[in-house]
Amino acid sequence: ANSGSNTVSVIDGATLNTTLVTVGNGPYELAVDPVTNKIYVANYADGTMTMIDGATNKTTTITVGNSPGAIEANVVTNKVYVENYNDNTVSVIAGANAAPLQFVAVTPCRVVDTRNANGTFGGPPIQGLTSRSFPIPQQTTCKIPTTAAAYSLNVTLVPIQNGPVGYLTIWPTGEDQPLVSTMNSLDGRIKANAAIVPAGYQGAVSVFVTNTTNVVLDIDGYFATPGAQTLQFYPLTPCRVLDTRNPNGDLGGPYLQGKQERDFPVLESTCIPSNANAAAYSLNFTVVPVQGQPLGYLTVWPEGGSRPLVSTLNNLTATIVANAAIVPAGTGGGIATYVDQNTQVVADIDGYFAPAGSGGLSLYPAAPCRVIDTRKIGTGQPFSGTLSPPVDVVDGVCAPPSTAQAYVFNATVVPTGGLGYLTLWPDTEQQPKVSTLNAIDGAITSNMAIVPNINGKTDAYASGTTQLILDISSYFAP
Repeated sequence: ANSGSNTVSVIDGATLNTTLVTVGNGPYELAVDPVTNKIYVANYADGTMTMIDGATNKTTTITVGNSPGAIEANVVTNKVYVENYNDNTVSVIAGANAAPLQFVAVTPCRVVDTRNANGTFGGPPIQGLTSRSFPIPQQTTCKIPTTAAAYSLNVTLVPIQNGPVGYLTIWPTGEDQPLVSTMNSLDGRIKANAAIVPAGYQGAVSVFVTNTTNVVLDIDGYFATPGAQTLQFYPLTPCRVLDTRNPNGDLGGPYLQGKQERDFPVLESTCIPSNANAAAYSLNFTVVPVQGQPLGYLTVWPEGGSRPLVSTLNNLTATIVANAAIVPAGTGGGIATYVDQNTQVVADIDGYFAPAGSGGLSLYPAAPCRVIDTRKIGTGQPFSGTLSPPVDVVDGVCAPPSTAQAYVFNATVVPTGGLGYLTLWPDTEQQPKVSTLNAIDGAITSNMAIVPNINGKTDAYASGTTQLILDISSYFAP
C-alpha cells in the first residue's frame, strides 16, 4: 500500500510486472483472500475500505468506521474485519463471493503419474513431508485449457513397497496448505479418492504427503466461467442406479467379468428424471469382491468411446471399496466399465450435469474447512447408527451460505472395528438405500461426497461404530 499516493502496487508473481491501482485516501494495510481472488485495503484517511478484484484490478469502495487501520480477511467464513482506531469499533463486512463456475466434461485422462520417468508430470516419487506442484494446463496429452478454474480429479496413492502413508493433502498451488486430509493409507495399500480442487498459480495443484510415495492424478472434467458449452449441476436425492448383485438385467447382474467391457444404460434407472438431458453423472461406485478375489482396478468412461488409461478405484486387498466419480454420458446416455478381475459393482447417483436451465446450480469454491470431527465433540466418543444431532453445516465454523443446495465434502471414517457402510443424505429426508463409503476391514477410509442440502444440515448413518470427519471444499448454489 502506497499511503502517500493513494495507490496499491499489484505485482504479477510470474513476470514481476507492476500495476498501480488507485484506492481510497491513505491506504494503510491490506488483506488478501486467495479463495475469491480479492484484495481488501483499509484507507485510514477517509474512513473507507477498497476491494480490488485480483483478476481485473477493478475496485469497489465502501464506508467503514473512523480511521480504519488493521484489516483481516477470514477465507473460511468469507468475512472481512476492519479495526477503526478512532471510534473504538470493528467493521464486519461480508466478503465478495467466489465467482460461479460450471462444468465441462472431458474423457477421463491421466495427468500425473510419478511412477513414470522423471518430469513435470512424472517421477520422481513425492518425498515425505514435502509437497510438489503440477501445472495441469501445461500437460499436453489431456489438453486442459488455462480457463479451467477448478478440476474434477481422481487422486490415487501408490505407496512404495507397501509402506504406510499417514495422509495426502491436495490444494490450489499458491495458497496455504489447508489443515485437512484427502486420504490416508496407514497400511500401505493403493487407494483412490475423488476431489474437486480449484486451480492455483498457473493452474497448478499442490500435493503433500507425510511419507514418500507415488501419486497418480486422473481428470474427468473441469469447472470454468459459465458459457455456451458449460454445464450446470442438478442435485438428486441419493439413489441406487445399478447393482450387479441383483437379478440379471441391464442395470443388474451378472457380476463384471475380468478383462471385459460392460456398458450400462443408466438412463433406464428411475433415479434419473426422464427429462434430465444429462451430459455427465455424479456417481459413487462400490466394488464388492466375488469369492474373495482382489481387484487391481475399475475404469469407468462414456459408453461408445475408447477405454482410457485411467482407473476409478482399486481393491487389491479384496475388501469392499467405494469411490466417487463424475462420468460423462456416452452413447444413449450410457457409461462403460472395465475391470481386470471379476467383481460385483454398485453405482449410486447424487446428481447430474446438463445444459443451463431451471434448477441448475453452479460451483462455488471455498477454503477447505473442517465441518465436524466427532473425536473433538463432547466426550469424543464414536457413534453407531444415526448421528444425533445432524451435522449443522450452515451454522458451523465453515458457514457456507444458506443459498447452497449441495455440499462437496470429503468424508473420513475412523472405525473402532469393521464398518459395513456410512451413508450421508440431506436432513428432513428419509435415509436412502445407498452408501457413501465402506470400511468393513476397519481401515481409516475417505471418499468425496456431493450431498444435496435442504435446511443446512446433513444426516449420517454408520452401520458400525466409528468417528466421522467431514471437510467441505466447495458448494453448489444458483
